[in-house]
Amino acid sequence: MRPLFRNPRFRRLFTAQIVALVGTGLATVALGLLAYDLAGERAALVLGSALTIKMVAYVVVGPVVGAVADRVPRRLLMVSADVVRAAVVLVLPWVSEIWQVFVLVGVLQVASATFTPVFQSVIPDVVTGEQDYARALSASQLASSAETVLSPLLAAVAVAVMSYSTLFVGTCAGFVFSAALVASTAVPPVAGRAQGGFATRLLLGVRLFRAVPQLRGLLALNVVVAAVGVVSLVTTVNVVRDLLGGTEADVGLLLAVSGAGTAVAAVVSPRVARRLSLRTTMLAGAGISCLAAGATLVLAWAPSWTTAALAWALIGFGPGWIMVNTGRLLRTSAGPGQRPALFSAQFSLSHACWLVTYPLTGWLAVSAGWSVTWSVLAVLAVAALAAAALVWPTTGADLVRHRHDHHADHAHVVAARPSARGWTHAHRLVVDDQHPHGPVPV
Repeated sequence: MRPLFRNPRFRRLFTAQIVALVGTGLATVALGLLAYDLAGERAALVLGSALTIKMVAYVVVGPVVGAVADRVPRRLLMVSADVVRAAVVLVLPWVSEIWQVFVLVGVLQVASATFTPVFQSVIPDVVTGEQDYARALSASQLASSAETVLSPLLAAVAVAVMSYSTLFVGTCAGFVFSAALVASTAVPPVAGRAQGGFATRLLLGVRLFRAVPQLRGLLALNVVVAAVGVVSLVTTVNVVRDLLGGTEADVGLLLAVSGAGTAVAAVVSPRVARRLSLRTTMLAGAGISCLAAGATLVLAWAPSWTTAALAWALIGFGPGWIMVNTGRLLRTSAGPGQRPALFSAQFSLSHACWLVTYPLTGWLAVSAGWSVTWSVLAVLAVAALAAAALVWPTTGADLVRHRHDHHADHAHVVAARPSARGWTHAHRLVVDDQHPHGPVPV
């Protein structure tokens, strides 16, 4: 990791991510407790609805950001998003009605839907080496995991001595500091621009998912992540307070267990990834996610803190394993000019899956109970894992033998076999400047 952090641009961006994540983690705990104060036993439904608004913003705004991110300075987009987020969370402690929570969460998530995919598309341009980029993804996921561990612990200590509304102030400070760090970083322009008008660029990422087999597999894995991860995000407050009889501080502790599971996945994944194919690695993460879904069923039938801790640790580990490897898959599936659109499409499509599981979980938890809720989510996760295994070709079967004419970039065809009509070689299906419609098989 040391060579990676000698890169000053990555170091500043990584620090900005950590600071903003800690603030967001504090706000996540505070928002759950605010929902419980406003709605009591119906907190899962309220929180699920608020997070549904978040997903709508992510799904709608993501493609728009992808269409303009190669035309507008990316640093300006990220700083503006941080400023808006800081202003919104500063208002949240003053709300007294549920509808006010919904409005402010909507504005907050529009800003987040702008910041996150742009940030993700910048990292491959800042960290160019394949191994360094894998380490950068691991460090980024580890930061997200550390936030889910440390922020709830900090929140648990804070709510023991002060009102939870104070946590929103910490979030505001995090976003302001993040904006300052990004503003001081030289963010490189996009290496190439996607061709076509706004409407064409708006749908470019979605077309990439439709054209590339491994990306279709990723879309199914996004369903696994949403079906399993939603258990922690939506039901933790009610599980702790109502099912297990815990305190407000215990909510943060159980969320920290889930974050610890994700942290372990981020640490272990790069070492395992060197020995296994990307397909095998990500399908293994989906399998662990399905085990997590099974653990929640045991918790519903026999509630205990031990079972809850095991289930929440697996909920963090399985989806975290998938997410830490997603960036590597996206990077190898498109060229620099297509990456902003592809990262934005992944951001939008993955959150479209959450858009289904958030309200579904909130509604089922209130109307049908934990056993039915977690059974439905477990079935959804297993079905999505099966679909991913079917649509993602096995290693070697995804190689496409194709031809380039004499005008191809020499660096790309340097190891290809020459012929009278150009060069012939084989590699995984990718859409980039050398293969704008994907490699055409010969």
